[in-house]
Amino acid sequence: MAKDTVKSQEFRVPFRDVDMNGEMFRAAYVVRAEEAVTEFWRRRKPQKDDPFFAIGKITCTFHAALKFGDLVQTHVGVSKIGGKSAGFLVHMLRGEEAVAEAEVVWIACDPRSKEPVALPEDLRDWLYGFLD
Repeated sequence: MAKDTVKSQEFRVPFRDVDMNGEMFRAAYVVRAEEAVTEFWRRRKPQKDDPFFAIGKITCTFHAALKFGDLVQTHVGVSKIGGKSAGFLVHMLRGEEAVAEAEVVWIACDPRSKEPVALPEDLRDWLYGFLD
């Protein structure tokens, strides 16, 4: 994990997110990754020329199953910066153990037409500070 990641949040696996085997539903990892990226964005004051963002892709790699009551830390870094998109890598840890990594790719879009647009330079510069 890169040193420029941001510890965004900590959560305890709730009962509602586990299956009958006591393991966290795979879809819950995606929800937690999206929450972590949203928390990451709270570090930046919105700008007048900011685009609307749509999710373009989410992938998740699982290393170890989370169980009811596990305490999990999420760390977010920027995995890639494209012309019209940005990727975020969310590391999920139970103590020192890596349990999952999710990559969430956001596509910059025009707020009115929802068509893809270039990332503004000031936004690209801010994202480079967290490049993994």
